[in-house]
Amino acid sequence: MSEGFERYERQYCELSSNLLKKCKSASLIDGERKKQKISEIKAGVDDAESLIRNMDLEARSLQPNIKAVLLAKLREYKSDLNNLKSEMKRLASSDLNQAARDELLEAGMADKLTVSADQRARLLTSTDRLDKSSDRIRDSRKTMLETEDLGVSILQDLHQQRQSLLRADNTLHGVDDNISGSKKIVTNISRRMSRNKWIIGAVITVLVVAIVLILYFKLSK
Repeated sequence: MSEGFERYERQYCELSSNLLKKCKSASLIDGERKKQKISEIKAGVDDAESLIRNMDLEARSLQPNIKAVLLAKLREYKSDLNNLKSEMKRLASSDLNQAARDELLEAGMADKLTVSADQRARLLTSTDRLDKSSDRIRDSRKTMLETEDLGVSILQDLHQQRQSLLRADNTLHGVDDNISGSKKIVTNISRRMSRNKWIIGAVITVLVVAIVLILYFKLSK
């Protein structure tokens, strides 16, 4: 398994456990302390998302059999992170509702009048719009992350194809070198055969001359 993936995994598990504790403690407090705790949780969730992306990059760079195991584990971490986001949203919503109630009470005490139904409706409408805006932002961010994941996957595939092409090119160079070597061997053999022909011809010529001389001396006697 990748050391980088294991390092990010340890960091994520520690961060996730810490965020869960913060969510539980935030549900027991209110006011400014709760707002501060929610801000800390949001920052932690952003860090967790960054670790998830890093783990995904590490997993996709490994061999297919290892990559499949790590991506399955990564899906569990993403599910865990979505649960933390839901809990964070619930805490933020309850804090917003509490702030709305406090605002209504402060307005009532200042005016010494009961807040009208119309004012409450406007405030609730504003709260609903804020929730919808938050949902749209979350959906846009999710789409952006999915697009980023797709881009990473495409880059990994292109890298693998490039490696395959480089290996094929090296193979062709090897074949070309072998052909060149074979050609040199054939050329050397041809040269040796030609040289041997001349040697054999010279030897035959010498033998013929020797035989002629021997016959000449014998006949002359």
